[in-house]
Amino acid sequence: MPLSHQHLIFVGRYATADQPGILAFAFDEANATLTPCGSCAGVVNPSFVVVHPNGRWLYTTSETSQGQGGVSGGVWAFRFERDAANAAVAIEPLNHRPSNGDDPCHVLLDISGQWLITTNYTSGSVAVFPVQADGSLGEMSDFDQHHGGSITPGRQTGPHAHSAGWTPDNQFVIVADLGTDQLFVYSFDHTTGKLGTPACTATRPGSGPRHVVFHPHHQHLYVANELDNTVSVFAYDPASTALTEQQFLATLPPGTSESAVADIHISPSGERLYVSNRGHNSIAVFDVNVDGRLTLIGTPACGGNWPRNFALAPDNRYILVANQYSGDLAVLPAVPGSEALGAPVIHVAVPQASCVQFAHADD
Repeated sequence: MPLSHQHLIFVGRYATADQPGILAFAFDEANATLTPCGSCAGVVNPSFVVVHPNGRWLYTTSETSQGQGGVSGGVWAFRFERDAANAAVAIEPLNHRPSNGDDPCHVLLDISGQWLITTNYTSGSVAVFPVQADGSLGEMSDFDQHHGGSITPGRQTGPHAHSAGWTPDNQFVIVADLGTDQLFVYSFDHTTGKLGTPACTATRPGSGPRHVVFHPHHQHLYVANELDNTVSVFAYDPASTALTEQQFLATLPPGTSESAVADIHISPSGERLYVSNRGHNSIAVFDVNVDGRLTLIGTPACGGNWPRNFALAPDNRYILVANQYSGDLAVLPAVPGSEALGAPVIHVAVPQASCVQFAHADD
């Protein structure tokens, strides 16, 4: 089979330091198979992973806190080597740095792979690290502490920075803060690794913005709101960095019992948007109209329990879902029309699965 259909993926999970928390699989997109090909222990709760553009380095959070376990969070750097067919992957740690906060739950690289940004959920803060020539992480180059809260008792008594995303020009970072119901837009100095003073856009009270994604061809930002099970559509003005809400709609059918939004992704063509619903255990599928607005076409089952994170395969034929509570990685075919997603074609056991990422370089 052509090598272009053979992809390497990494899965992060909630685990103790003596358990393999980062797992590698070879995904055969032609035959829809997943084959284990490597793992790594030594990190507590590597709940979110990201692969460097060079296809040789890997970064993860260590989602820990002083309140639970007595250890503040951290970020880790790894290098990995794979053979031509992704049959065996060796993963070795390079170094780690404290994240200067509790429960870092997301890591993001810039397009060049020179800077890594992490968000500390419980502390509500953002930290920046340089990526060194050998792939290791340098000393923290900048840090910003959020303040405030919002209306939801128990979830919004303080700031909770949940994730970050780059604007299409790679010049600004947008941080979704679930605790304050705000999107923080930072300018970024790629020479010094410094964040500018953020411009803040309020989301709807009690929405709880969690993850963001830009349209691949237009200036529209889509925001997955965890607390009220919605997605927001914002028009983005690159000249002023202003965000203007254009649409706000549910990710669940009417009358659905309590659930919580998690992840969000858009197809490479920009024609479909996907949002995961934990509790309802579904993937909300939207058609993206020419004006950037959304039409909900269905909420098919995710293939497991508590879809925390998911990834679109490079050929856009499958969606791989990390189901945390059922402890598995499910592979679902993406199909045209109103069906949107087919039934799972394979399940692989991954206890407490939390994140799945493709290593696109050298595929």
